[in-house]
This record gives sequence, C-alpha cells and structure tokens, in this order.
Amino acid sequence: MKKYDAIVVGAGIAGCSSAYFLKDKGLKVLVIDRSGVAASGGSAAAGAFVSPKIGKGSELQNLTNEAFEFSKDFYLQHFSQYFTQTGVIRIPKDEEDAKKFEEYEAYNEAKRELLFSDELNELGIDNSYESFLFSEAGVCDAPKMCEAILKNIEYEQYELKSLAYEDGCWFIGDYCAKNLILATGYENRYFDMRYMGVKGTWGSRGDYETNLNLTVSMHKQISVSANIDGIVKLGATHEKDVDVCIKCNGEPLKKLFGVASTMVDTSDFKLKETFCGMRSGSKDYFPLVGEVIDTNYMLKTYPKILRGAKPELQKISNLYICNGLGGRGFVFGPLMGKMLADKIVDNKEVDERVNPDRLFLKWCRKSPDLER
Repeated sequence: MKKYDAIVVGAGIAGCSSAYFLKDKGLKVLVIDRSGVAASGGSAAAGAFVSPKIGKGSELQNLTNEAFEFSKDFYLQHFSQYFTQTGVIRIPKDEEDAKKFEEYEAYNEAKRELLFSDELNELGIDNSYESFLFSEAGVCDAPKMCEAILKNIEYEQYELKSLAYEDGCWFIGDYCAKNLILATGYENRYFDMRYMGVKGTWGSRGDYETNLNLTVSMHKQISVSANIDGIVKLGATHEKDVDVCIKCNGEPLKKLFGVASTMVDTSDFKLKETFCGMRSGSKDYFPLVGEVIDTNYMLKTYPKILRGAKPELQKISNLYICNGLGGRGFVFGPLMGKMLADKIVDNKEVDERVNPDRLFLKWCRKSPDLER
C-alpha cells in the first residue's frame, strides 16, 4: 500500500494546480487520471486564454480578475516557457455590445488600452468597433503547462472505480491518503453532490497551420489566438448538457472557422488537429472549492431542511473538491488550487464566493429532483 498525504483525482488544470500548492506546503501528493495529463475534459480542448473579464463590476468579474492577476504572475514566475503574453483583444459582437463596452470602461482596473478600428485593421483584424486590448493577457500551451506543473509530483494514469474511507484514510486500489481531492470536472460517480449543480458544456478547438502574421490574440464570440510557432488556435464552447461529443457533425469546426474568417484572413489556414472536451461549470458560474457536504446524512437526519430548516452542515471527512472553473480554467486554476491548499494544510477559511456550501440549503428547498 502506497501512502500519501493527499490524492488528487483529475489531471486537468484544477487538479494540477491543487496538487502543486499542496506539495508546495510540504505534503506528499499523488495525482491520478484515467486519460492522462490534460488529455480529456475541458483542459484538453482549452484554448487556455489567460485574460481579465469585462463587465459592470459584478462579484464574478471581481473574482475573475483577481484570479487573472494571480495566474498571470504564477505562470510568468514558474512556467513562462508555456505562457505567451500575446495580449488579448476583447471585441464587441455587434453595435449593441459596443454600447455596453462604453459602460464597462469604468469598472475595469486591469491594464488595458482602447483600440480603434484603424488600429485593429493594422493588426490584421477586420473590425469596425472600438475594442479593449489587455496587453498583459496571453495564451497557455494547455497540456505542456499541466505537465510542467506536475513535473515534481507523483502521477499515475489510473481509473478510479471504487474507493473507501477507513481509520482516517481514503483507500483507492493500492493507494491510500488522508485527504482526497476531486477535480474530475463534469463527471462525478462517487458522491451525491447534486447541490453543486455541476454541468458540462462541450467545447471544440482547431489548431491551424498558417503563415498569417498575427501577433495578438482576440475574442469575439469565439477565441482566435496569435500565431505561435506557425499555429493559430480557434476555439469556442458549444452545447450544454449533451452526452456525446458534437465537435464534427460531419464537417469539423465549419461554423467556428466561418466566424474566424470574418475576423482575420484565414485563406491559408490548414487544419492540423481538432480537440474536443467537456468543461464544467456550477449553477452560479463561480468555481467550487472546499469541503463536500454529506448530502445523504443531512437529508435523512434533518428532513425539515426541505422546508427551510438550517441545521449545522455535516461534511464528509477529509474530502475536498476543486471544480466548476468553467471556460476560464487557466485563469481560475492556480488561485483556486492555492485556496484549497490553504484550507487543507492551514485550515484557512475558503473564500465564501467559491465555497460550495453556498449552494446547499437553496438546493434543498428548491431542487425539483428531491422527493418532498
């Protein structure tokens, strides 16, 4: 039996970040994944843009931009060879969206500049609306970044089929650990965590070989990366709540490529590789970081919870989650991983904006999948 302080299930950016900061605090950590490092799910298909969120100052925007500053500095300090600061231009979708951009200006503190249509045209971008350029933003090489983060951490490709908790330890096959961290994305086959409302959205990405001199990345409905080593990435998320990959539908990335063609010159683009994966998001779009409530115990012990009672929440011992990073996994990953490590090692309270407890009582009162 191989013993660890923590086992992390899932080797996407959420799991890799969690493992990194746990090890950084001195824990012996094992990461397992059935597919490989960033080989499936949202991290596998991610365009891996690292950029701020624009808007009118919502809590989600504030958290996203805090995470952006943290992740940017983290990547530059430790893994700069896999993070390219291309800058990212946020382009309005239409005239109505352009008017909103004027309102957003007062709520955005990230380093930025306003680009006019003639400046965009000089960069090779076909657009008539004023746009924001975030010069410190950029693009990660998703699989290489995850592999680099795990470089000094034990990893096994292993499919978790069963687990057990006994005498203060989680047992998984020939491994055991005091702490278990689930970073499994949209999939959960092990515990009743319906209250978190994790749902999946398919995303597709195409890597295209091209000689296009495109020095900056951009987003307008879809993401188009700068030309990095002769490759431009086109990516977008698609259908929610589906069970099969819909990336092709007979013609790989046709719609995605069509939108990109209205933005930049795609005349010499040659498709090199297609990626697809399911990213996970929560009910309220905030990440999920922290302990897991024992749902079965709570429902059986406190039936009045369905009618508004608020008893003390019972947690499953030494079980944690880092999930629901949505379409900004490489923005949220490092900060969420640090928050989780601070909780497990130092018993520091998790930021209430991402603590999954926030969702439980409302789910008990209003969820249609609970029998009254």
